[in-house]
Amino acid sequence: MFGSLGMPELIVIFVIALIIFGPRKLPELGRSLGKSIAEFKRASNELKSTLEEEIRLEEQRQKQEDAAKAAQAASLAAAPADAQHASDSVHQADKTA
Repeated sequence: MFGSLGMPELIVIFVIALIIFGPRKLPELGRSLGKSIAEFKRASNELKSTLEEEIRLEEQRQKQEDAAKAAQAASLAAAPADAQHASDSVHQADKTA
């Protein structure tokens, strides 16, 4: 939790804070610090959530665009084949007539 801070370092920090702020002010400072840390965590989680949602929406848009392009390409590829089939039918009718 505190990284490389061990118990002796934490005790020294606590004693210095107790000397500077006094026993009456120290609990208030601790609550204030705790609230600040909690607010920071909440804001960072909210930012992370928002970014993930935006990324997910962008991926969905990209997939939809790719699917639309594929469908358009498929319909364009099918159109000349249909035209060729109709042309073959006309030529076949001409030969029989």
